[in-house]
Amino acid sequence: MVEDDPVTRTMLVGYFSENNFDVVGAGTCVECRQALRARTDLVFLDVQLPDGDGFELAKEIQATSNAGIIFVTRRDTDVDRILGLEIAGDHYVTKPINLRELLARARSVLRRRSIDRKAARNHNSIAFGDWIIDLTRRELLGSDGKPVALTRAEFDLLAALVGADGRPLSRDYLIEVVSNRQAEVDIRTVDALVARLRRKLVGSGTPVIATVTGVGYKLALSERL
Repeated sequence: MVEDDPVTRTMLVGYFSENNFDVVGAGTCVECRQALRARTDLVFLDVQLPDGDGFELAKEIQATSNAGIIFVTRRDTDVDRILGLEIAGDHYVTKPINLRELLARARSVLRRRSIDRKAARNHNSIAFGDWIIDLTRRELLGSDGKPVALTRAEFDLLAALVGADGRPLSRDYLIEVVSNRQAEVDIRTVDALVARLRRKLVGSGTPVIATVTGVGYKLALSERL
């Protein structure tokens, strides 16, 4: 938790510790570099720090670590937001902080990165119906071997459904899955993404994504490794 204001830093460290995160606070770039010597899964990073620029520090973190990065800052211009996301950020959150929203974003980043790490270890490609999803390369291939163009959100949602082994996933869960860089994500966003995926995943005639009334969605096709 890289935040130069001690009151804010203490508040954030305490809140995430209460929610079962193992958190280390840092007030400067130097302290952040020292903390990164231990295994780090996620960095909350202020942009304005007393001994350096948060954007430059993010580049260092990205070059030496696989940790996710969530910028938490008062700098709220579109230029700063775009720069942060283009450099390395998984999210860009402006102050004042909504703690529950920040917690949801943190869990979303950690969940996605956990999937990515598992895929990298297992060289994880999963076939379902007429398609193969490669979680390592983040590609979806049709039966002809050609890639199917998907947006980031479409891919993340489909990967979550494939990884659920046929279990239904709630819309609230899928909101977290696809909320990476979108300012406004709600149930309608999830429904729209599912509709787009259904249009793209046509082939065998069997629906790929089934609606589970009152819950959300599930993968309707059997998987095979």
